[in-house]
Amino acid sequence: MSETPPENTDFDAMTRDIAEVPAVEVIVTVAVNLMSAAAVKLGLSEEGEQYKDLDEARKLITALAGLLDASTTEVSSFHAAPLRDGLKSLQLAFREASLVPDDPGQGPGEKYTGPVYG
Repeated sequence: MSETPPENTDFDAMTRDIAEVPAVEVIVTVAVNLMSAAAVKLGLSEEGEQYKDLDEARKLITALAGLLDASTTEVSSFHAAPLRDGLKSLQLAFREASLVPDDPGQGPGEKYTGPVYG
């Protein structure tokens, strides 16, 4: 039995669609997805404790901080300011959720943002 090769039309359409999206929108979308995932892993969703995993939250917050640090010059302050505020809120929520909080400057993403204080 021979298999027919998959159609490339869907892939081609997706490629054309993504080609039309400005880089800033891609960066902001990825940042928002990282923020949302980190919030869930911090237990901030409706289900709260069910999905709480601080190790995973730390990774997501650090990735978000790295992305924002790397894209500072590429993203306008119109987009960057709310993302930075959201990152700081997540970093503070992480500190509050930790049984033994990290020292200032040692929390998730703080190597990119500097120490975060409440």
